[in-house]
Amino acid sequence: MIRRDLPKKAAALVATLFACQAGTPLPRPEADASRQLVVVIAPDWTSTVATLARFDRATPTSAWSRLESPIPVVVGRTGIAWGVGFEDVSTEGPHKHEGDGKAPAGIFPLDTAFGFAPRDSMPSVRLPYVQMLPTTDCVDDTASAHYNTVVDRAAVPRVDWNSAEHMRQVSQYKIGVIVGYNASPPIKGRGSCIFLHVWAGPDSHTAGCTAFDETKLREVMLWLDPKKRPLLVQLTAAEYDNLRVSWRLPRLASTTN
Repeated sequence: MIRRDLPKKAAALVATLFACQAGTPLPRPEADASRQLVVVIAPDWTSTVATLARFDRATPTSAWSRLESPIPVVVGRTGIAWGVGFEDVSTEGPHKHEGDGKAPAGIFPLDTAFGFAPRDSMPSVRLPYVQMLPTTDCVDDTASAHYNTVVDRAAVPRVDWNSAEHMRQVSQYKIGVIVGYNASPPIKGRGSCIFLHVWAGPDSHTAGCTAFDETKLREVMLWLDPKKRPLLVQLTAAEYDNLRVSWRLPRLASTTN
């Protein structure tokens, strides 16, 4: 007798196996390859305050060492939410979208520094550096071909956006680091213009960035080395505890992992 229900049963079995796999955190190759981490921990998903600690290691297989005690930072005005690429990591927590006022949770590259000063006045910055000009915009218009990119509107063939951050007009962008979030390629509506930047004080918040003291930010910016593949790891305390071992992240309570 021919069993015509086998395809359905096989499909159900595959779906069950996939669901089990999706619920098991997998290692993150970007974390395995990194030698510099900026770890931001929020108490919960709706908190607007968090702490930041830096970790480094000599090789990708060495133990992580913490550079200093955690410092206070502020995040989005409505907290944090899972960013692009982390939808299936956990059943807990919201998912980021444009305009939600949440900083992205997950692991993201720190790939470009920026500031108001010209490049030749920042010789100690090892990351690629972009000077903010009066015409520099970060485009948050989802209809634009330049969505989630920092561009000089005076240098593009056509300005096709109706909404953007005019970065030179924002004093908190005096110095900063671009977080490589939702960038390769950007998914329309999943969030844009995410930075590490200067805060307006410990009682402030951001539209979705991570901000802190200017002196400490400058120290972080000078420390970041593209050869060491620096990353921002941004999570709630509970999710960090859940994911630390599988993602091979450092312990927070000690100086080495």
